[in-house]
Amino acid sequence: MKPARILTRPVDENANRTLLAQGVDPLLARLYATRFVQHKEETEHNLSALLPFHDLKNIQAASERLAQAIRKQEKILIVADYDADGATACAVGIRGLQAMGASIEFLVPNRFEHGYGLTLEIAEMAANAGTKLLLTVDNGIASLAGVAHAQRLGMDVLITDHHLPGEKLPDCIIVNPNQPGDTFASKSLAGVGVMFYVLMALRQHLRQTAWFNSQRPEPNLAQWLDLVALGTIADVVPLDHNNRILVTQGLRRIRAGKMQTGISALFTIAKRKPEQAQTMDLGFCIAPRLNAAGRLDDMSLGIACLLCDDDEQARDLAEQLDELNHERRQIQRDMQNEAAMQLTDINPANHHSIVVYHDNWHQGVVGIVAGRLREKYHRPSIVFAPAEDNTLRGSGRSIPGLHLRDALDLVSKQHPELIQKFGGHAMAAGLSLLATNLSAFQQAFEKVCRQLISSEDLHHIFQTDGILDSQYLNLTTAQLLNTLVWGQNFPEPSFCNEFIVVSQQPVGTGHTKALLRYDNQECEAMFFRCTTTLPEHIRAVYRLIANEWRQRWELQLHVDYWEMCTYNNL
Repeated sequence: MKPARILTRPVDENANRTLLAQGVDPLLARLYATRFVQHKEETEHNLSALLPFHDLKNIQAASERLAQAIRKQEKILIVADYDADGATACAVGIRGLQAMGASIEFLVPNRFEHGYGLTLEIAEMAANAGTKLLLTVDNGIASLAGVAHAQRLGMDVLITDHHLPGEKLPDCIIVNPNQPGDTFASKSLAGVGVMFYVLMALRQHLRQTAWFNSQRPEPNLAQWLDLVALGTIADVVPLDHNNRILVTQGLRRIRAGKMQTGISALFTIAKRKPEQAQTMDLGFCIAPRLNAAGRLDDMSLGIACLLCDDDEQARDLAEQLDELNHERRQIQRDMQNEAAMQLTDINPANHHSIVVYHDNWHQGVVGIVAGRLREKYHRPSIVFAPAEDNTLRGSGRSIPGLHLRDALDLVSKQHPELIQKFGGHAMAAGLSLLATNLSAFQQAFEKVCRQLISSEDLHHIFQTDGILDSQYLNLTTAQLLNTLVWGQNFPEPSFCNEFIVVSQQPVGTGHTKALLRYDNQECEAMFFRCTTTLPEHIRAVYRLIANEWRQRWELQLHVDYWEMCTYNNL
């Protein structure tokens, strides 16, 4: 594969000067000024700075219909998505609406039995359960037939979603910041964020109509911000200022021990310390265990964990989720190994895309494997698994430079017979097709990728914050950066310096630990998945990590990429 390109993020000098003048630390001012932050207020995360809910289209109508259901004790049924965003949105909805007096239950479709969203079958199940108001969370914007069928069965439907809508919308109350005519300033709310905003609006509506009293106290919605933070990070939505407020406040509650019993149990089973919680813990330790239920079994298990208030029961549910996650990881390893064997006959460097399939692969894991292939080969990757009726279900992950959903749309237009259905966005998409069309799809997708992807796009690009001055190459800086919220579209700081390799040794399974010197300062560095002997002089892309070892904190550099360089006044 071609060597990676290392780029330095451009600094908005006007923003940098403004931030410095407002008293922001020089390093942080520089980092913020490359991440579209213009003023110090955008670095503060008080709940009072949240965008007002009033700008969400239909939020008043949604509040009134929910309030009516609560007052009349009509049965509300939440239909949730089967990923971590859907699970947390469901838990927030259940906890919040129950606290306001609602009669509410939930139903989460099984990935393998029901498919995605509010289908005709789910509408039938909801009606049979005596539902009067059907409330979707993190889905529904594309469920035209399901909504219409639910209404024919005598139910009202309220959709809360954040996904991009199609050309036609369901005919019901919809709260979605991405629907036409919505003026809410943040289009990046996750599904759980939308549900949280609905609760804010509903609480104010009930407050104004004197619903709350000494027997029915007004709930503090902040108690569920740990769930909002988890779902927001898990769904990898852009961390604009509004989302950073939600995540920061949720992390603060977790660090203070004020979290749901189920989340506490998940931290324990993952061997992570809540008092040191970071976005990485939510995204890479907690969310995968929650997602494992929806990938391999039934997300009802994950939602039950988030709703559990008993320590022992929560620990048991967390253990079941952990076991599913171990099973998922083994399935994933097997699928990755089989995909690698397939690719030995094809040099990915000569292709613009990767499409692989095996008849024993698991539908619930194809997206993760596609992501791993994308990371390894830096090519848009689609992985298929067998489904019912001689069809295949695929999940794809893309690279910067290719909008995956648009690419599939182009394939569909050029070859209308190939794809049965598809959906998604720029970096991830799903699709289904007949097994007999796989080879033709591979060729068509490769052709479209060659049309849309430039040769420059095929280089893996590392966006960095440039050279880090040696005065910041210390534990204090690492600890400062680790306390802040980083994520999608607000990337964790990474730097690029040239180092002398003082010493190195293999550690673990396929990793290398080295001592690096820069400007007469030495630092320990970890090179994960690296078995190559490092040369004496390297150029490295790295992140600062505050590493705890035997109850002591130390600075460690985590190297994401390195290349040999010539001696340059190191």
